[in-house]
Amino acid sequence: MRDSAAVEQARSVDAGRASAEATVRHYVDAIETHDGTLQAFAAFDREQAIASARKIDRLRVKGALAGVPVAVKDIIDTAQYETSYGSQIYRGHRPALDAACVSLLRQAGAVVIGKTVTAEFATFAPGPTRNPHALQHTPGGSSSGSAAAVAAGLAPLALGTQTAGSVIRPASFCGVVGYKPSTRRVPRSGVKLISDTLDEVGLFATSVDDVALLASVLALQPDWARRAAHGRAGTPPQVGWTLTSRGHNAEQAMQQAVERAAQWAYEAGARSETVTWPASFDQLFDAQRTIQLAETARSLGPEYAYRRAQLSTQLVDAIEEAHGFAEHSYENALLTGRRCAAQIESLFGNADVIIAPSAPGEAPVTLASTGDPLFNRPWQLLGCPVIGLPCGRGAQGLPIGVSVIARPGKDALLIAASAWLEQCWSRRGD
Repeated sequence: MRDSAAVEQARSVDAGRASAEATVRHYVDAIETHDGTLQAFAAFDREQAIASARKIDRLRVKGALAGVPVAVKDIIDTAQYETSYGSQIYRGHRPALDAACVSLLRQAGAVVIGKTVTAEFATFAPGPTRNPHALQHTPGGSSSGSAAAVAAGLAPLALGTQTAGSVIRPASFCGVVGYKPSTRRVPRSGVKLISDTLDEVGLFATSVDDVALLASVLALQPDWARRAAHGRAGTPPQVGWTLTSRGHNAEQAMQQAVERAAQWAYEAGARSETVTWPASFDQLFDAQRTIQLAETARSLGPEYAYRRAQLSTQLVDAIEEAHGFAEHSYENALLTGRRCAAQIESLFGNADVIIAPSAPGEAPVTLASTGDPLFNRPWQLLGCPVIGLPCGRGAQGLPIGVSVIARPGKDALLIAASAWLEQCWSRRGD
């Protein structure tokens, strides 16, 4: 089992064995030492973070996240820090209020340690963040800074957002745990939405226990914090696996990682369940992309109309592609998503969870793009909760992650199953 930094920190601060200030100082020192190279943070103020920690230390009841530092993606509003959404258009923008998810963090005793770099409007043009494992490789995106910060030990927890694969893919590239919840389990008020249908707030951590703790606060489900421990001690899950119909687009190392992860689970006692990718689900890949681009064009209509010169070429091209969509293509894509969601039992069968690729392979050698979200698209449109777990390394020695997926609404089951699988794989030396 991987280190559960946030769980241990919260317990220590709450019990008086450590101070929130000492915990936060550890991370702000790490940021000041390493972020000049990594460039994971868009906004950071040492003294503000320490002052927030001191306030926690003065409280009698400190909360579930007592003194735990959390980094927040710069697509999410914070009153404490500038929020520019990764765009020069909003440079200097200071929201009047925190986003709802950030408010929940503060109410639970967390310290917002800074804002992490996002791709422009959480879309396509990357920021300056580098992959901690190999500086010339992308960390993934659009939640680039959040994944890199957790991977490099600059924060134990971070918030991201996902429209296609912006949490699960960077988690894979950076070798951390990522969680994308079921549709609307975490509030989105105060997030700069790009796709009303698809956008969700997601999480990064170094263990499933830490994901469960943070998710329990953000989804207002206190029992979720205990689901990881219950999962490790409970009955092994029923597990299936699939490369989807696009498995030929996955690198050999990713294909092997998915098959190996499933085999290790079966050898440890998980029941093997056959999963067959339905032919009708092939439409999900293109449908998700159509919805994403159409709603991006709509959401960023004012920026495109009045500040087009300040948008990246990638974003302008995407918006103009959406403007050229055939009539009814958007409506048909929405119908495809609803139809497949209604048929989801034909995919899952008797499986509790399905293991699938988180990305085509290792992080590409580029800082000009964030990689391909191909394998994330269908699960996002279906509204399935997904936890990305590290599962070995590829040919270049960089991390590879696999996705553990449950039916929509089965987030608690997903947490329990993922904790069991994490423990199982860790025992095999991964």
